[in-house]
Amino acid sequence: MLNLVLFGAPGSGKGTQSAKLIDKYGLHHISTGEVLRDHIKRETDLGKIAQQYIAEGQLIPDELMISILDDVLEKEAKGKKGVIFDGFPRTIAQAEALKELLKKRDTDLHAVVGLEVPDEELVERMLNRGKETGRADDNPETIQKRLNVYHSQTSPLRDYYQKEGKYLKINGSGHVDDIFNDISNHLDK
Repeated sequence: MLNLVLFGAPGSGKGTQSAKLIDKYGLHHISTGEVLRDHIKRETDLGKIAQQYIAEGQLIPDELMISILDDVLEKEAKGKKGVIFDGFPRTIAQAEALKELLKKRDTDLHAVVGLEVPDEELVERMLNRGKETGRADDNPETIQKRLNVYHSQTSPLRDYYQKEGKYLKINGSGHVDDIFNDISNHLDK
């Protein structure tokens, strides 16, 4: 079993690299962003609460995300070769909760793939993505809020996972296939 976290700022390529990792390693993909957007689209109670946080560029409360992930792991990830967590954890408290979720399933987190991309490139990527996909949260004001939240609340995870020896620093700029080959080379070791 191979359990990975894809770590990086909004727009760093987590979704793109997830798809390639799923194909190569046969993993189940859990994107908290996709899970939340699905709830918002279906206008569930969770979706309505999540929309308020997302509209402000804020993170979803830990207890809400953890219960969602527990449910997804139980219902969708059983019997898979492993899981890719895309967009989770975002805080040290969430990292510790994830460790417990995996432990109760007799497994562990094997690596954290850190896609490192300069902020200027992230902004450009997300603005282009917003034009192409129509994602409402890919506008200049919300992008800047999301990056500020990432740097203040999420980037301390890098140190946390480096201390655990699980952080793989990957240059997230450049050609998609070159980035993927770098990730694969690290994982295959």
